[in-house]
Amino acid sequence: MRIRFHQSLDDLKEKLLVMAGMAEQAIQRAIEAYRTRDTSICDLVMHGELAINKLEREIDQMALDLLAMEQPMAIDLRFILAVIKINADLERVGDQAVNIAERVCDLNAFAAAEMPIDIPHMASVASAMVRKALQAFIEGDAELAESVLAMDDQVDKMNEAAYYSLSLLIKDQPALTAQALNALVISRNLERVADHATNIAEDVIFWVRGADVRHHQSQSQNAAS
Repeated sequence: MRIRFHQSLDDLKEKLLVMAGMAEQAIQRAIEAYRTRDTSICDLVMHGELAINKLEREIDQMALDLLAMEQPMAIDLRFILAVIKINADLERVGDQAVNIAERVCDLNAFAAAEMPIDIPHMASVASAMVRKALQAFIEGDAELAESVLAMDDQVDKMNEAAYYSLSLLIKDQPALTAQALNALVISRNLERVADHATNIAEDVIFWVRGADVRHHQSQSQNAAS
């Protein structure tokens, strides 16, 4: 029975990693669509959302079945709970990719204009956070997961800088308001991707250590308070 249970856990993990690959691909495609203004890539992102949503439901059902039938204890229980939460965050990463694709479609209705922000670089950092958080999950590495938390501030600062720069652009060149607002929304979407990566990293730490580090609060900080 225990062998079958742990095989089921492995199957659950493998399915979550498939979900992760789909979510990462969605973000990469959305940013490529932004870079090239290729609406056919946007179509791929939007079509892919259906598969992501379907897989999310399948993973949740697998996890709930394991909780109901096996009554796992301690670290196995934390693993299943972490999978459920990570699954939800990966689905939302896919949602952010769709939002970016929609903004790219809107941008194509207007003349191309140079924006004072580097969207591809911001996307690179946010995507790296997702990959590192998932690597921490694969390896059960809480220290690697902690390194993801430190990266979140970098993306937050990029988003704040984008807001400032684009607000000035709208003020100085009102004719570019539509392009600037779409770029601002894309920046916000990428900031949300980074937030979801942070959530995944926190769930890995919870699984491995049994520690709740939401809001970047470490155990030592808890003890000192």
